[in-house]
Amino acid sequence: MSSNPQVLISEVGPRDGLQSVKATMPTPAKLSWIDALYASGIREIEVASFVPPKLLPQMADATEVVRHALTLPGLTVMALVPNLRGAEAALKAGVHKITLPVSASAAHSLANVRKTREEMVEEVRRIDALRRDIAPHVKMEAGISTAFGCTLQGAVAEDDVVWLAGAVIEAGADESGLSDTTGMANPAQVRRIFNRVRAEIGDKAGAAHMHNTRGLGLANCLAAYDVGVRTFDSSLAGLGGCPYAPGASGNVVTEDLVFMFEAMGVKTGIDLNKLIAARAPLMAGLPGEPLYGMTPESGLPKGFVQELAYV
Repeated sequence: MSSNPQVLISEVGPRDGLQSVKATMPTPAKLSWIDALYASGIREIEVASFVPPKLLPQMADATEVVRHALTLPGLTVMALVPNLRGAEAALKAGVHKITLPVSASAAHSLANVRKTREEMVEEVRRIDALRRDIAPHVKMEAGISTAFGCTLQGAVAEDDVVWLAGAVIEAGADESGLSDTTGMANPAQVRRIFNRVRAEIGDKAGAAHMHNTRGLGLANCLAAYDVGVRTFDSSLAGLGGCPYAPGASGNVVTEDLVFMFEAMGVKTGIDLNKLIAARAPLMAGLPGEPLYGMTPESGLPKGFVQELAYV
C-alpha cells in the first residue's frame, strides 16, 4: 500500500453492489471477494449495511463480514446504517466508520428511510450521541443522497443540498459527501455544488459517490477531483444502484476509475492487475450476474506501466 496515495478509492461493492442484485452472495464468497479487493491495495471498503434482514436478506451476515474484515491490517472497515438501531449494531460489531444516507430529495427520503429530511438530521444527532458514548473513535459520514436530482421528484434544489450538508455537520457528522444516487449529475453541476458545499463546510466535504446511469460517472468524478475532492466511492465491476430509486443503475466501475487516475499520474495505491483479478471471486460468488467495466474488457494499453514501487 502506498504511504502517499493522492486519492482514496473507497470500494462500496460489498454493500451497495450486493444489496442491489437479487441474488444473495454466500458469506464465504463475500469474504474471499473482500480479501481480493484488499490484496489489490484498496484500503477502505464499505463491507455491509446494518438493516433488518427481512428488508435486505443480502446483508443478513453483516456482523460476520465485519468481523472478518477487521482482521485485515490497515483496512478501514465501513458500514452503512439507516438509523439509530443500525448504528448501534454496527458500532457493537466494531466498524471503523459508519455512513448514513440523508436524502436531499424530500420524496426519496420518505421512500428510502421513511423519515423526512429534518427527522434524518435529528437521527444524525442521536447517532452522534450514541457514538460518543460507546465508540468515540469511530468516524461518521452523513452522505447527501439524490444531491443532483431524483427519479421520484425530479429536480433537487442546490440550496437544499448545501443546507443539508451544513445541518448534518452541525448535528455531529465528521464529513458529508455528495451522492448521485439516481445518475442524473453532469460535470458542470458537480463542480458547482461541490464548490458550494465546500464553501459551507470546508474540509468536512467528503466523498463523491457517482453513478454511471447515463455514462457520465467518470466525467463527474474528474469534475469533483478538479474542485478538490480526494475520496471517491466506486464498485468493482460497476455493481450497484438503489432499490428505492427506479432506474438508477450502476456505480462507477472501480477498475475504470483507478485506470483513469493512474493514467493521469494520480496515485491510488491500487495495483490494477490485482484489482481486475478481484473480479474472479465476484463472478464465483454471483454466477451469471452482469459485470461492467471498459478497462477489464479491453485490457491495459500497450506500454502502460503502473509504477508500483509504492505498493
